[in-house]
Amino acid sequence: MSRIKARFDALKAEGRGALIPYLQAFDPDLETSLALLKGMPAAGADLIEIGVPFSDPSADGPTIQAAARRGLQAGATLAGVLDMVRAFREQDNETPIILMGYLNPIDSYGPARFCADAAVAGVDGLIIVDLPKEESDLLATDAQKNGLDIIQLVAPNTPDSRLPYLLETASGFIYYVSITGITGTRTASRDELAAALPRLRAVSALPVAIGFGIRTPEQAAQAASVGDAAVVASALISTLATTLDDGKATPATVPTVLKQLADISEAVRAS
Repeated sequence: MSRIKARFDALKAEGRGALIPYLQAFDPDLETSLALLKGMPAAGADLIEIGVPFSDPSADGPTIQAAARRGLQAGATLAGVLDMVRAFREQDNETPIILMGYLNPIDSYGPARFCADAAVAGVDGLIIVDLPKEESDLLATDAQKNGLDIIQLVAPNTPDSRLPYLLETASGFIYYVSITGITGTRTASRDELAAALPRLRAVSALPVAIGFGIRTPEQAAQAASVGDAAVVASALISTLATTLDDGKATPATVPTVLKQLADISEAVRAS
């Protein structure tokens, strides 16, 4: 059983939704981002999404775009991100890790080699935001061979007629992009979420994680109770950015972000 399935099964037995925080690898440097990664499970992360810095993050809003720039300036590479995961696995072999990124770095690395190396490093799932289902065969066979879940994105404007095609080979969980547009902008209302989820449930039994625009503990609790998980990204990155001094980490960076994560986790668990 994959770590992702095991974690969602355990949380379902507990009767609560999951919290999935996001961090941008190498933001603002390798040491700081690795410290955040290692601290997230104790702060309440049930699964963790790691962003792979990319020069043209078209799905992301200005907050995560700035984080990607900082990560690239700090020397981030795809191989370096896998080394981060490998270091995390030295102390944690249970928390699922999902890499979120864009196709170009994987294509340059070599899809077959990447899937093999990612699995060995301890990656559990992939979110490739610019890889349409029609071209997913570029990764699907190698991902499956190496036990990696390919997380399918579904948006509010995805037609019902397309859902069976999108989700027929999906695994791990469904990532519901709760708004149209880029990350970190507006937030979907509870009514919007409640109306959207039944059409996904009708097609797939996979857990549904809700992301894009979730910024507060209350919003995260709402998303995790309507769906099966809440993904919190820009809010944590924004907080990290406020702790930096001329783009560099300070002693406040790691504890401030982890305290915010713990506050969000408390709300999610209480819901």
